Amino acid sequence: MKLVVVGDSLLDVDVEGTVERVCPDAPAPVLDVVGEHARAGGAALAATMAARDGVDVTLVSALSDDEAGERVRSLVEVPGLFGRTGAVPVKTRLRCGGTSLARVDRAGSGTPRVTDDMLDAVLSADFVLASDYGRGLLRDERLRSVLTRVPVVWDPHPRGPAPVPGVRLATPNLSEATAFSGAADPDVAAAELVSRWQARAVVVTLGGRGAVLHCGGTPVAVPAPQVRTTDPCGAGDRFAVTAAVRLAGGAAPDDAVAAAVVAAADFLDRGGVSGMRPAVPSTVDAVRRRGGTVVATGGCFDVLHTGHVRMLAAARALGDCLVVCLNSDLSVRRLKGNGRPVNRESERVEVLRALESVDDVVVFGEDTPEHVLGRLRPDVWVKGGDYTVDQLPETAVVRRWGGRSVVVPYHRGRSTTEILSRRA
Repeated sequence: MKLVVVGDSLLDVDVEGTVERVCPDAPAPVLDVVGEHARAGGAALAATMAARDGVDVTLVSALSDDEAGERVRSLVEVPGLFGRTGAVPVKTRLRCGGTSLARVDRAGSGTPRVTDDMLDAVLSADFVLASDYGRGLLRDERLRSVLTRVPVVWDPHPRGPAPVPGVRLATPNLSEATAFSGAADPDVAAAELVSRWQARAVVVTLGGRGAVLHCGGTPVAVPAPQVRTTDPCGAGDRFAVTAAVRLAGGAAPDDAVAAAVVAAADFLDRGGVSGMRPAVPSTVDAVRRRGGTVVATGGCFDVLHTGHVRMLAAARALGDCLVVCLNSDLSVRRLKGNGRPVNRESERVEVLRALESVDDVVVFGEDTPEHVLGRLRPDVWVKGGDYTVDQLPETAVVRRWGGRSVVVPYHRGRSTTEILSRRA
């Protein structure tokens, strides 16, 4: 079964810390930051959940060319087809002891653009989850036309459009259902939306009270297991993904909804979205399980030369696996200027992975690798060049978890810039 998740993607950031004092000039807690965890949010979160369930999934979304968009790209764990948008929304939660103190939102901008490849991907799906976060992608008329031709579960948003006619299941929560229908009673709201949206079924989710499913006859109440949670974020995505996968597998709507209610409760019981961390390469996990040493290095590695090869070999000799943190194409362009990189990201990844010294490659979209280092938490961070350890900006980062930074010999005269200048 091939699932396509189509919708708006966001960047979610959790800033974790401790609070032991109050701001002297206002009655506000002071958060002493301990760490930061980013994840792909919105439709990208739903696609990640499906992939971690073992589903063959593709993400169809729109991303910007700025740092936030690049960061989402580096966090997405599934194949994707991306149109362009002005700016990706960023939601930053300030958290302490498992509780959110505040959320800072940076709104996105621009109208998402839909490409023919995106439409083809949706048409090729066995089943589609439309994950609307009210940012405009699912208002596109060409995309909406295509969505009437495939089986769809639609997870709506109050700022978004109504689902296309004929969806297999729409999954609003109670506030969303009330906004769309005008009815505060979930039974009435579900019945109204089945008619208004011409949907085969509508389920109104009620948090800890379960859900109400309406297929045009008598509403079905689905109770939820009782769990304690302080972070309900992501439960709606978990519900919608499970319902879509079960329906795609041939389940009846009431069975799919019952499974989705249980899955959402289990997700919250395990810590919710705060318990999700970006996946790290399986090589890193395997090395850690046997007590080995994880080594990481980073750079553009645009035109691979002997200096690179020698540095990578030296880095690999310091531990049991070597992960290369690779600047994305847009990151290289910001750092090196127009005309760079010479070799595309996919080509640079392929060449590095072919080296005996390299065990894995992780692409990052920022100018520096601090965030990807937080995911990998290497024991040793290696750079080649005429630096001292204290000059490396990554040194303070890796020290947070007891890692160390190392400089290996610098090979003068061997650099991409020098090679390109000779050929100019």
